[in-house]
Amino acid sequence: MTPDQIEGAVAAGMPQAVEDLRRLVAIPSVAFPGHPEEPVYAAAALTEALLRDAGLPEVRQIPVEGSFPAVYGEAPAPPGAPTVLLYAHYDVQPAGDPALWKTPPFDPTLIDGELYGRGAADDKSGVISHVAALRAFEGRFPVGIKVIIEGQEEYAGERLEAFVERNPELLRADAIVVADTGNQRLGDPAVTTSLRGMGAFTIEVRSLHESVHSGQFGGVAPDALAALIRMLAALHDDNGDIRVPGLPRGAFLGTGPLEEDFRASAGVLDGVALVGSGSIADRLWASYAITVTGVDAPSVAHAINAVQPGARARVTVRVPPAGDPRLTVQAVCDYLRQVAPWGVQVSFSDEIYGTGFLADAGGRARAALNKAMEHAYGRTPRDIGAGGSIPLVSTLVKQFPAAEILLFGAEDDNASIHAPNERLNLEELRRTATAEALFLQRYAATALR
Repeated sequence: MTPDQIEGAVAAGMPQAVEDLRRLVAIPSVAFPGHPEEPVYAAAALTEALLRDAGLPEVRQIPVEGSFPAVYGEAPAPPGAPTVLLYAHYDVQPAGDPALWKTPPFDPTLIDGELYGRGAADDKSGVISHVAALRAFEGRFPVGIKVIIEGQEEYAGERLEAFVERNPELLRADAIVVADTGNQRLGDPAVTTSLRGMGAFTIEVRSLHESVHSGQFGGVAPDALAALIRMLAALHDDNGDIRVPGLPRGAFLGTGPLEEDFRASAGVLDGVALVGSGSIADRLWASYAITVTGVDAPSVAHAINAVQPGARARVTVRVPPAGDPRLTVQAVCDYLRQVAPWGVQVSFSDEIYGTGFLADAGGRARAALNKAMEHAYGRTPRDIGAGGSIPLVSTLVKQFPAAEILLFGAEDDNASIHAPNERLNLEELRRTATAEALFLQRYAATALR
């Protein structure tokens, strides 16, 4: 097939791809504890059916210990051709408060060329971009294909990673495409060459056996919620830089977003300053970041006049690619113990970890991807970093050091992933699927020379 034929085949398949994305987004496949498990298994079943429909002769669900099943597909390589592994995940973040959504989070809605719904971008767009790219070849793939679609990436915890370590031959490939990132701006192609790692934990502070009247005891009895607030506030200085010893600021060797673009993407309010020091790229992609992602305390609506005996918070730490997530979490926990006031009791639980990634300079696969993206987007892709984490990537690097790992996808910085009103630009999905299909063709031609 010529590049124009491949592009035309992807374009012809887009109506079906959009319908498949709608079906997948309509399934609330939240793999977090406390959420129904049936929708997660339903998403796995639909993913299996989609990969089979894409022309893969072997597709099956694979049990993953302590997790939801991964969906695996495979097609043998033509003689002399390389093998490419395609990765995405079918689970999604919780929707959060439905009142903050313009449309119901699991009722996918098309508005001005964008599909709204939880998981439309992160990462069901990755599943569909693989499916759309593979369909273009009608079962006659130019390279060997392996596909692994994970079922519990968002909750983290290195579960699929352990499976990969025990079954390396199943996923062994010459190049690996990870469709769980995207471009900073629509139509501006980028390849993600670095990922921060992550760690997360729950901190609990206790000061009293039970709550007591704030009038009778307030001003003397130690308030656990006030203690926790002081401790969390101590993690950053007035400029927003991290105070924890041993977590220095890093530097990203490349260009990052302009401040006005970042402010617009993040929705920063007028007059509110950005936090931290150094370039935006340094802060986003090469430095540590600590975020309080949840607090257990009485709500304003149900507040009573009482001194609180206990309070909890969930804390997430983003770690530069070269950093150690476990040591980083330990450093943050040690610091929180040091700054705890009034001798309150402090405990930590539910730790999870994911290591980072830094790509090599690139070889034949990256060169083929550059040409493919140039055709699909009309320009050569830029190297960017990502502040988020994909725990599986570091495991793939360790297991397959000779494989080139390529991170790109249909998301963009305005897709509101992990937030209300998540959405996917459908033209970006078409360009991404086109680039992936062209990459498979070009990579085969490069390897067979």
